[in-house]
Amino acid sequence: MNTARVFTAARVLADRLAALSGWRRRLTLVGLGAFGALALPPLSLLPVLLLSLPALVWLFDAAPTRRAAFGVGWWWGCGWFIVGLYWISYALLVDAAKFGWMIPFAVFGLSGLLAVFLGAATLATRLIGARGTGRVAVLAGLWTLAEWLRSWMLTGFPWNSLGSVWDVSLPVLQLGAIGGLWGLGLLTALAAMAPALLADRPSPRRLALVALLTIGLPLVAWGGGALRLALVPPAETGLTLRVVQPHIPQGTKWLEDRRDGHLFDAVALSRGTSLDGIAAVVWPEAAAPFFLNLDDAHRAYAALAAPPGGLLLTGALRITPRGEIPFRLWNSLYAIAPGGAIVALFDKAHLVPFGEYVPLRWLLPIDKVTNGSTDFSPGPGPQTLTLPGLPPVAPLICYEAIFPGQVLGRGQPRPDWILNITDDGWFGLSAGPYQHLAAARLRAVEEGLPLARAANTGISAMFDPLGREVARLGLGERGSFDAVLPRPVAITPYGRFGDSLPLALALASIAAGLAGREGRRG
Repeated sequence: MNTARVFTAARVLADRLAALSGWRRRLTLVGLGAFGALALPPLSLLPVLLLSLPALVWLFDAAPTRRAAFGVGWWWGCGWFIVGLYWISYALLVDAAKFGWMIPFAVFGLSGLLAVFLGAATLATRLIGARGTGRVAVLAGLWTLAEWLRSWMLTGFPWNSLGSVWDVSLPVLQLGAIGGLWGLGLLTALAAMAPALLADRPSPRRLALVALLTIGLPLVAWGGGALRLALVPPAETGLTLRVVQPHIPQGTKWLEDRRDGHLFDAVALSRGTSLDGIAAVVWPEAAAPFFLNLDDAHRAYAALAAPPGGLLLTGALRITPRGEIPFRLWNSLYAIAPGGAIVALFDKAHLVPFGEYVPLRWLLPIDKVTNGSTDFSPGPGPQTLTLPGLPPVAPLICYEAIFPGQVLGRGQPRPDWILNITDDGWFGLSAGPYQHLAAARLRAVEEGLPLARAANTGISAMFDPLGREVARLGLGERGSFDAVLPRPVAITPYGRFGDSLPLALALASIAAGLAGREGRRG
């Protein structure tokens, strides 16, 4: 196909989209967002973005009003999040009789709320007068800022941000060491939106710009990442961890007559082969279904999984001592020595709304999805734990692994590795556990720290500080693996400067776009 035909085909498609109105326009946007979500793990069909995002730009160009400009991002975002977050419904089906009615609110309502941020990006692009060639750079920069805002506003929920599609390419993922999730998102937005320029006035310069953004940017990122992977060989600490994945069905985990059996099974999996040479055994979130801080008998039994001279690192709930007021409940990580002594504790700080607590409980007379009627209390936040026989570690419990830049606590010493314990059994054999794993892996790349991950039922894994996989237990598997803990690398630019680098790049993209307002048609 020659150059003229490329421009003509793009112009015809843009005109057909521009002619849509009413429900056809809205339905098309939802469909485009849903189609684009196929680029997310585990499918990772990246080419779909080369249709989904240019079409969004063309529909934005044709938006007659500010309200319509907002609607372009909002309707597209609804489709993106509905497909990207459908797996939330699995958690509500664990007790369908009690929580099944919440599925439309959880999937469609949450998607509509999150889509507001993308609608704000398209509206802001219209309000600041971005047009012509530069409108793509402006929209990409504002899209990145909107996703960053989504990561902390209303407690934050950065799940399935645009940059997460690059989990499929380890070389490109290395850009996360500089720009984090937001830098990867800016790269994705620029590269995938750029083909929209083909519907503008034909010119060799415009074609070259599209090629530079759509092919050149990812290629440069891939080349730089491949070079980094080649120049930084894997290195090991010599300490072996045993990661256990017990695969306990979520519906039976807290049944009174099954809890002892779950604990015994976890111990048996841990001791299935000799514990000699093992520095620590790692169990997932809430793997011990007892309040281990007060339950000496079950804690002593769990300690049978601790290797001689080593530790058991396990998730379990923690409550206030008997008689202490007010009664409080925490989702915790315990470090337990042989014999049952608690060496260290970490309490989850970033709790899941409606899963671990009910926001506005005075207004919403509903129960949280997890067992019990008491809301969990948040811990103090990210911290570095110093454990005997192990390098200092940054613990992340479940949901906490999705937040960029929130691995290390302020004023805390830099850890040598990240430990992520989780219970993805809530989400069945869905896309959710794959997306959660991808988020945790990116935290390792961003911070330059190896990551050990123990999940109740997939996906447990070990990654080195460049995101290279060392070991894995797949979704739905039961068992354990032994892996030598990798060494960290020097602190990364993202680890040192945090979000300031990608936000500066986003602002630079906006400024460049506003400076280049060449008209679309001649």
